[in-house]
Amino acid sequence: MRHDKLVPGTILISLGVIFLLQSFGVIHIHFWNIIRLWPIFIVIAGINLIFANNRTPLATALKIGVVVIGLLVLVFGRFDRDRGWRSFPHFSYRDDKNDDDSDIDFNFDDDDDDKADAGSKVGQSQFHEPLAPNTQIAKLNISGGGTSYNLSDTTGQLFEAVTQRHLINYMLTHTTQDSLHTLNFKMANGKGHFNFGKKSETVTFKLNTTPIWDFDIQTGATEMNFDLTKFKVRNLDLNGGAAAFKLKLGQPLETTTIDVSTGAASVKIAIPKDAACKITTDSGLSSKDFSGFNKISDDHYETPGFATAKNKILITFDGGVSDFTVTRY
Repeated sequence: MRHDKLVPGTILISLGVIFLLQSFGVIHIHFWNIIRLWPIFIVIAGINLIFANNRTPLATALKIGVVVIGLLVLVFGRFDRDRGWRSFPHFSYRDDKNDDDSDIDFNFDDDDDDKADAGSKVGQSQFHEPLAPNTQIAKLNISGGGTSYNLSDTTGQLFEAVTQRHLINYMLTHTTQDSLHTLNFKMANGKGHFNFGKKSETVTFKLNTTPIWDFDIQTGATEMNFDLTKFKVRNLDLNGGAAAFKLKLGQPLETTTIDVSTGAASVKIAIPKDAACKITTDSGLSSKDFSGFNKISDDHYETPGFATAKNKILITFDGGVSDFTVTRY
């Protein structure tokens, strides 16, 4: 083995594994540490130079150990800004399609919490959207990771949300076209922004039972528990990384479509025992448990009598290393 290639090779392999796990949403990288703790690179280089000509197992283990520990501290270390880091700026990149210009903000921490952006402190926020008389179809778009999303209750309005937040803001926008009402609920500093060290958030939704509902949910590392038995669900598209998703469906419309795409996740869906359902999978190394379904082929499962049923649930699973379960209640 070429010992002069040992440390560079270890760095490349470690970074490759780290960024691969990040891309699947398994881990969250604190990139800000690289700016704070850049002298670690000097320590790694110094140890490598000192033991460059030393071929003993102890020296080799020391060089590799310093590289691995240094990278772990750089990428995953959590440090309290209130102790020694207030002089460093917080960078946020804005990329809002509704803005005329994209910009980069440099926000400095301040001892006075009142100088923080509105709604950015720990606390609770509420969102409401009234039910328009002509609303027949409603679409809810949700985006943002690091959050626990919950839905089980109803409301006389079209939409309600209560957030338990730490440092992340949320925003709600809407559009109306004829009888279609579209709601966009997302983190104000979520997609298109760089956030470091954020705590987990909790969002509880309430929806009106009158309209037919479509859902488009884009999340990262997320926990989601949706009891949809009281609602008329037409489409639900779910995209997530390292997450835990629980869905409970009621009786289907003529066609209720559920599309799930995940990286490394646990997905559990419950459907009524008398509901006709077809499952199609393209799940790689994922595990599957579809009790009560007939296996038509390796990637095709159906409940008995599916072909002749009037109303049907169509479920599609697409995942890397996930756990897919469908039960009948």
